[in-house]
Amino acid sequence: MEQLHVKVAHAIHVLNHDTQSSNRFAANQWLIQFQQTDAAWEIAASFLTSDLHHPFISDYEVQFFAAQILKRKICNEGQSLQSGAKDALLSALLLAAKRFSSGPPQLLTQICLALSTLVLHAAEHGQPIGNLWYCLQNLQSQHNGSPAALEVLTVLPEIIEDQNGDSSMTSAQRYEYGQELLAHAPLVLEFLIQQSEEGFVSHVQNGDSKRKILRCLLSWVRAGCFLEILPSSLPANSLFNFVFSSLQVASSFDLAIEVLVELVSRHEGIPEFLLHRIGFFKESLLLPALKSGDEKVIGGLACLMSEIGQAAPFLIVRATTEALVMADALLSCVAFPSEDWEIADSTLQFWSSLASYIIGLKVDSAGNYQNLEKYSVPLFSALFDTLLLRAQVDDSTYNDYGSTLTLPNGLEQLRMNLVELLAEIFQLLGSASFIEKIFSGSLRPPSLYISWKEVETKLFILNVVSEVVLNEGQHFDTSVIVQLVTILSNKTSADLKGLMFLIYKSLADVIGSYAKWFTASQTNSRLLISFLATGISQSFCSSACVYALRKFCEEATVMMCEPSNLDLLIWITEGLEEKQLPLEDEDEVVSAVALIFCSVPDKKLMNNLLAKLVSPFHLAVGKLIDEGHGSFSRKNPSTYTELISSARRGLYRIGTVFKHLGTRLSTDLGPDGSLVALLEVFWPMLEKIFVSEHIENASLSAAACRALALAIQASGSMIYPGQHFVALLPKVLDCLSTNFMSFQGHECYLRTAAAVVEEFGSKEEYGPLFVRTFERFTGSTSIMAFTSSYICDQEPDLVEAYANFASSFLRCCPKEVLIASGSLFEMSLQKAGICCTAVHRGAALSAMSYISCFLEVGLMYLLEPMALEPERSVQDMVVRVISINGESLVSNLVYALLGVSAMSRVHKSTTILQQFAAMCSLSERTKWNSILHWKYFQGWLHSALQTVPAEYLKQGELESLLPIWMKAFQAAASDYLVSRRSGEISHGHMQGKGGRLLKRLIREFADNHRHIPNLT
Repeated sequence: MEQLHVKVAHAIHVLNHDTQSSNRFAANQWLIQFQQTDAAWEIAASFLTSDLHHPFISDYEVQFFAAQILKRKICNEGQSLQSGAKDALLSALLLAAKRFSSGPPQLLTQICLALSTLVLHAAEHGQPIGNLWYCLQNLQSQHNGSPAALEVLTVLPEIIEDQNGDSSMTSAQRYEYGQELLAHAPLVLEFLIQQSEEGFVSHVQNGDSKRKILRCLLSWVRAGCFLEILPSSLPANSLFNFVFSSLQVASSFDLAIEVLVELVSRHEGIPEFLLHRIGFFKESLLLPALKSGDEKVIGGLACLMSEIGQAAPFLIVRATTEALVMADALLSCVAFPSEDWEIADSTLQFWSSLASYIIGLKVDSAGNYQNLEKYSVPLFSALFDTLLLRAQVDDSTYNDYGSTLTLPNGLEQLRMNLVELLAEIFQLLGSASFIEKIFSGSLRPPSLYISWKEVETKLFILNVVSEVVLNEGQHFDTSVIVQLVTILSNKTSADLKGLMFLIYKSLADVIGSYAKWFTASQTNSRLLISFLATGISQSFCSSACVYALRKFCEEATVMMCEPSNLDLLIWITEGLEEKQLPLEDEDEVVSAVALIFCSVPDKKLMNNLLAKLVSPFHLAVGKLIDEGHGSFSRKNPSTYTELISSARRGLYRIGTVFKHLGTRLSTDLGPDGSLVALLEVFWPMLEKIFVSEHIENASLSAAACRALALAIQASGSMIYPGQHFVALLPKVLDCLSTNFMSFQGHECYLRTAAAVVEEFGSKEEYGPLFVRTFERFTGSTSIMAFTSSYICDQEPDLVEAYANFASSFLRCCPKEVLIASGSLFEMSLQKAGICCTAVHRGAALSAMSYISCFLEVGLMYLLEPMALEPERSVQDMVVRVISINGESLVSNLVYALLGVSAMSRVHKSTTILQQFAAMCSLSERTKWNSILHWKYFQGWLHSALQTVPAEYLKQGELESLLPIWMKAFQAAASDYLVSRRSGEISHGHMQGKGGRLLKRLIREFADNHRHIPNLT
């Protein structure tokens, strides 16, 4: 046994200190195996109760590891221990607790965790906490035993309350232990009072003594004690007085605050009791802390006072002397210049809840609001002034003259959390007063001195409250903003640094938010557009300027069509190539400009403008497809990368122009010459890209497919004027399917093909072409590779694109095309069923949507009158496909309802299963009942539940589940058929009694089977 002691101690030393990772791994594996042996009980206990010293090995590390082993083994194996072994282990742990009563603290905590867990696992004798209390009384009576007893009492409630801790403890047991815990609360509180009076000073330093008592008290408060104490008895309560005295001791202040905060949130009488003591908090604690700059005390008090206000806002709105004192004290906390802004941030939830409460009172009792307004308006006016100062950048940020500038994390977080509160302050103060506050001081012209820190903060506030200001319709003097724009526009690029970066960006944000109010003056519009154009090229504010430009163009379309403004827009677009903006930002700029150009009433001028706008497309794509230039560039990787990037941007640009031309075409009658001219140049160049070697680049493929899809959507049947479309459509689909077969990771070809089908799928003459395309996609290596959920999870975008294409094919193609595609539906539904079980949410839901789409379309045809039915009908195809695929699809759907991802799939799964039930129910009364009827569905469901992994199902669950489900399915199927026959197109079928019951059953099944049961 002694050799085993030495071996364990040596393994622990290697695990913690050896420099070789292989040695540490080997030691860890050996210790894991050792923990599973019966000898581990005795070895671990002896480490804690005996003086076993090992040279060069830390006794503390061995002892700590031993305590951890015992706790872990008690959790996993404690219930199987014999009574004698439990008693021996209990005695050993009590001895260890007494032995290490004075520390080390972490070791004592681990021993007490093991001891408490063991007592709870010995509950077969009844009242485990009563038994533990008896042991603790014996322990306390011994020399130096009180600290150990206190630690056990501290960890015991935590073990019972911790839902993620001991998994072998059921919810019912936790509840039972919690009730027994509360029954012993008076004894525990009496013990804590005794300890607070004695302080076990002879054994522990006074500061540590207070902290240990407070920790124990906090643990029991969280468990629910003090709930029965009357507020009138609180002033005389010894523990309360102990907590208050601990507030005045630096080492115990934080724990005392925690105890009070916990009490405030749990005991409805505590907030009012503490509010009456607000004078003590302010005079004795807060004011000295503000004077000395003690952030710990200020932050703790701010947190406590905020909790008091949130718990009982009705006490604050009474505007009593105490409430006014607390509000003033909290304003002092907000104003305190802490380095990380955390103190001010911690109060925002209180101010927001108070504002919401007052606004609610204003709505509910308008007549009594006038008196409340006398209190609330000055208070929130003062809060606004305080926040205006606190939300300003600090001196280090103000004096930062670097080329880039970012806000400190604390200030950025504060500003994010301010958004809701500022909107509420706007409602309380009224729009006129709020706007007056923003535009006073540095923003009030003429101002001799501009406080740029204040300007930047006010611009931030003006931007975040833009929605409520615009809804209120309270206009402000935009000339103030124009004046600031003029000042910044006159600064040189060398002057635009440091804080000026933020101000430039904030001005752009304000222009974007209030664009409709800046469009009255032609002079101002040129100044603002020039300001935004300059900012677009600056990385620190380009996104803000791009957004503002788009909003400006949307709000002032007519004015932007003036020749001088059109020249400005041309100037902006001509410089985009050099600016190298992120593609999303460049597309926003092009979209804004294209919107204006497509709105120019003079069509000749519009054509010229659009030609200038898309000229980079011709240049970039022309270079790429030029055989000599492209081949030469491939030899120079950096040059080739630039060439691909330029072509990609050009394709994005022309695609965006198509989108806006399509919008114009939808509002005009007759053909559009601009679109015709653009298409005549576009398709030949795009066709050359599709057949070039460059198309293997994924980003270029995506850009080309996007441009083609937008062109198709814009032009409809005019995709290639001058020739009959039938001559071109085969080329388009051939390019898409051929390129997908060559580059099967590029799902963009599937998405573009879906756009083609949605536009032209209803035209019967193209039916064979669409079937051939569907066949090529389905037979591709990448789609056929979907044989497991793991593979689907590797290609979620491809799964989504294929499912969307198949759904578009179903919805848009006529009956004859669907009939000819029966075998393709069989294969695609088989793949969709497998993809349903993927972990990736988007992939699984897309596959489910396709299955649901097939069933919905199928049921629609099955519900049609059956007279004059042709020899080969779409109904025949639907029933045959479902009869072949039904069992595997139902099995996959049930499997998709297992595991952590299941809850997000409940609605889709329920709908599909309801559709299956409806189809099988409907087929019973038709000529197809020989291959599809209700018993088939019942068999599929039974088979699916039987294949659920055994570890998921409880004994007898399958037998009890199936009858309940089948009854619900019958009612749900009826709901579905009734809703479809009545022409319901939304989810009305889910609102019926059967649909609701089925969804509840499926949700419960998914919820109960999210995790594999713990069998240890």
